Amino acid sequence: MPQLKRAVNPHILNLSPPLNIEARWFAPHLAYSLSKFGMSLCVLGMAEEFRSHGIAVNALWPRTAIATAAVHNLLGGNDSMRRCRNPEIVADAAYAILTRLSRECTGQFFLDEDVLRDSGISDLSSYAVDPTAELLPDFFV
Repeated sequence: MPQLKRAVNPHILNLSPPLNIEARWFAPHLAYSLSKFGMSLCVLGMAEEFRSHGIAVNALWPRTAIATAAVHNLLGGNDSMRRCRNPEIVADAAYAILTRLSRECTGQFFLDEDVLRDSGISDLSSYAVDPTAELLPDFFV
């Protein structure tokens, strides 16, 4: 906290979904959903707690599945992977958020593609593992 208070443009960015407290998000994987939505609740509380210090606290989540080892190993192998976007979409969206003015952007829940579109990037096809495949939506969106 001391370093953040001294920073020119301090940010905390959680990788957690927009808050949506519906049973359908919890039933299939309660522990995972609790952990993710718990991080989202931290965004709300910390954003308000740190607001007076000018420290931004926001959340970022992908609209589609991201090509990771977890997707490959647990959610369908190569077929699922080709329906994902590359991790670079999340990295680019994170950069766009973290370069915003912290005093003007806090307590927000962002989706990666919305952030990029707001930044002027309208063609997201370069992020697709297979641009011809239908994208696999993320679980919490």
